[in-house]
Amino acid sequence: MINLNRRTYISLAVGLLFSAIALYFTFVNIPIRELVDYLKNINYWWVAPSLVMAFLSYVLRAVRWQLILLPVKKTGFWSSFHPVMIGFMLSSVFPGRVGEIARPAIFYKRENVEFSKVLATAGIDRILDAVTLLAVFVYILATVSIDPSLDIVFGDYHLTPALLDDIWTATLKFSIAIIGMIALISFSTTRAVFNRIILKTPDILFFTQQPFKEKLRAGLCTSITSLLDNLAVGFDILKTPFNLVLCLLLSFALWALLGFALLLMTFGFPGVEITFLQAFAVEIIICFFIMLPSVPGYWGLWEAGGVFGLMIFGIPATEAAGLTLAYHFFHMVPVIIVGIVSAMIIGVKLVKTIPQEPRG
Repeated sequence: MINLNRRTYISLAVGLLFSAIALYFTFVNIPIRELVDYLKNINYWWVAPSLVMAFLSYVLRAVRWQLILLPVKKTGFWSSFHPVMIGFMLSSVFPGRVGEIARPAIFYKRENVEFSKVLATAGIDRILDAVTLLAVFVYILATVSIDPSLDIVFGDYHLTPALLDDIWTATLKFSIAIIGMIALISFSTTRAVFNRIILKTPDILFFTQQPFKEKLRAGLCTSITSLLDNLAVGFDILKTPFNLVLCLLLSFALWALLGFALLLMTFGFPGVEITFLQAFAVEIIICFFIMLPSVPGYWGLWEAGGVFGLMIFGIPATEAAGLTLAYHFFHMVPVIIVGIVSAMIIGVKLVKTIPQEPRG
């Protein structure tokens, strides 16, 4: 199922570097013995309800992908749920985030549909996540009170309220830009204008010969226009007002469940008291951190994001590290188990090699 090619090894090497740096800056000032003693005094009974909330978020994710897949093929819940869980499982145990390509590849093989369109729906799925997280993050930064004397040091960098204000402004602008691009790509008229501009781009290279321009047009430019057209297939489902609202509600609900899952975990951790919105914000910050290259399972970056986010809301470093480590471990293991069970149910052999992206 996994092809550990050269690109994968490079991704793993870069991920190791990022994870090592994140681990160092996260734990350099946290006494390990003190952290171990803290983990011994946790009420682990709160893990169970937290896991229930997390599992429900994956259920909603599968339902949302069902909706996005409608322009490609109407499918049942389990046909979307199993590839989703297998994809997350693979990204948790193998380098290169192979789960991102495995999910549409599994659906493509089982449902006999056009791979590029299924891949586009997986991309739309991630775009919805990004839009939701950015929108909620903007709201939280604007409403949640932060200590004006806050000054968290990471190496040579200082996190202050003024810097958070700058982050809020930049996030707001980025969110508006993403929504604008989605709107432009969704409509055939504006997308056609983009495609014409892209196809004519080689003509700007007046210093090159015509055969090279045509080769560039037929290769790179055509690939980009095909990508935009395939993305539009995924956005087609969002043009229906009801489905658009439903997808957005599902996006908010699944991330809210994860925020609530983190909040439930805090009830068993002495010295950690945060609100739902603060837990939601920490969940979002973790997601921003794990977007960077990392080792399988996002170890290091997950911890850096969690500790960083909790310290913003006044949680001491040791308690923040203990909660983040436990939250990561107890939420990663079930995903791996469910993903393996899903692979067994639908007959996906994990020891085989994932082919290169299918054509068509």
